[in-house]
Amino acid sequence: MTSSLVLIALLIAGSAFFSMAELSVAASRRLKLRQMADEGDGRAERVLEVQEQPGHYFTVVQIGVNTVAILGGIVGEGALTPHFSAALSYFLGPEQSQSLGFALSFVSITALFIVLADLVPKRLSMNEPERVALALIGPMLLLCALLKPLSWTFSKISEALIRLLGLPATRDNSITHADILALAEAGNLAGVVADAEQQMIENVFELDTRRVESAMTTRERIVFFSLDDDDALIRNRIAEDPHSTYLVCDGEIDQVVGYVDSTDLFQRVLREETINLRSSQSAGLLKKVLIVPDRLTLSEVLGQFRQAHEDFAVIVNEYSLVVGIITLNDVMSTVMGSLVASHDEEQIVRREDGSFLADGITPIPDVQRALELEAWPHAGQYDTLAGFLMVMLRRIPRRTDQVLWEGWRFEVVDVDSHRVDQVMITRVGSAVTANL
Repeated sequence: MTSSLVLIALLIAGSAFFSMAELSVAASRRLKLRQMADEGDGRAERVLEVQEQPGHYFTVVQIGVNTVAILGGIVGEGALTPHFSAALSYFLGPEQSQSLGFALSFVSITALFIVLADLVPKRLSMNEPERVALALIGPMLLLCALLKPLSWTFSKISEALIRLLGLPATRDNSITHADILALAEAGNLAGVVADAEQQMIENVFELDTRRVESAMTTRERIVFFSLDDDDALIRNRIAEDPHSTYLVCDGEIDQVVGYVDSTDLFQRVLREETINLRSSQSAGLLKKVLIVPDRLTLSEVLGQFRQAHEDFAVIVNEYSLVVGIITLNDVMSTVMGSLVASHDEEQIVRREDGSFLADGITPIPDVQRALELEAWPHAGQYDTLAGFLMVMLRRIPRRTDQVLWEGWRFEVVDVDSHRVDQVMITRVGSAVTANL
């Protein structure tokens, strides 16, 4: 019996070896393996090669697992059944003790293989897949070389069946933005990635979906100069509304002729020169402005800035009317979020009672993130909270107007010349959808 138990232990160890070799390679993270390979670990490179072409590797694993399982059943039945039958013969008849002894032997061997050859090894492989994969890749590749003819035959048969079913025969290793966001969320839950860092990563991917209207300075807030403004008016306007860049128009805001940089104006003030935008002496003061359509995304605007070597642009609609301006800093503020914006500058603020006070121009992704909502009605028809209210009400919102959506009440608190200035967002008892 001792020799049989030793043989069973060896078979369990062999089955555990193949289980760990299989799961560790499947669970190993490619990014971590690539980092280890770049640091000079040749074993990590071999594991990556197996992940690229796993056919022969997993075929050998299955050959080993099934062979060991069959041998374990044969050896276990012959080793343990006589001893169980002999012990039961004191209480039962010969036939009953033989049958029950076989059943107890089967259950014992099965339990040993499930726990020691499957569950425990796979749990260890899941906890540290890269470390286990590196330790076992050498012996496994040696077995792959020895059993190559047999594994090649089985691999071809399995690949033919997979293709017959219309399934992909190779592993898809492409990484999507959803994978990166999932990794960032997992890192945040593990405490490796801070909340602000996770938010910044999400904001970077939102650049492809957010339109310029969600980050621009709207038309009514633009401080601009007219070509006919005199020196005193320009100086007073700079003192009242200091900015790094000022739009220059010919009479009205829709007649854009260029822009001026505040540093250039400051230099003229220090030299005690008169600022005259129409004067020939101001030829180098007025710069050509970049004009972009309002349908662009923030990512596309970044491309326009890079191509034109500019950091300031005017946004116009399809009727060539100015709807706003945007700077490189506006785009970067969208990415950095709370890392660069002070509490006073936040467009949506959580109050002590759990409600929110939001600006009408708050981008919908920011509202969605704050309220933890999964979807919005009529998606794509608006970019801001004010646009959401207009679509839901089907008119220009007025003070005290309310919209209920997914358990939240959106109440218009302040309207400034048809512009939704402030919105109070509070939780209501049940998730309903209605317009009031």
